Amino acid sequence: MKRCMLLCLFVSLGAFAQASDSVYRGLGERAGIARILQLFVPLLQSDVRINAGFKEVDLVRFSNKLGEQLCVVSGGPCSYSGKDMAVIHDGLDITNAQFYALAEDLQLAMERDGVAPHIQNKLLARLAPMQREIVTK
Repeated sequence: MKRCMLLCLFVSLGAFAQASDSVYRGLGERAGIARILQLFVPLLQSDVRINAGFKEVDLVRFSNKLGEQLCVVSGGPCSYSGKDMAVIHDGLDITNAQFYALAEDLQLAMERDGVAPHIQNKLLARLAPMQREIVTK
């Protein structure tokens, strides 16, 4: 139930997220984002709902680009050097269920790293608008 409520918030509040570095600081800055990603990538690999989509992915590059993106989205002093989300996900037939599974894994990684729930919610809300570019099926 808690996870569903957070995911609903994730989708509905995306457009209303405010830009500040409080989320970046709440994540633990670059070191915290790196820790979260160290927890997140194995979760993706073991999640039967989505792991097939990551079999051919260079997970080191994926983690680096996602780290840049999380830093930017959270208000940190970073820049994203990866491709546009629509370009990356074109032709992959990503479903809403897969999108939400990945979001759940990210939330679980943040929980395991001790990120406060309100920071988790704010980050997920800032990531929510990407759903339109990622979900193609």
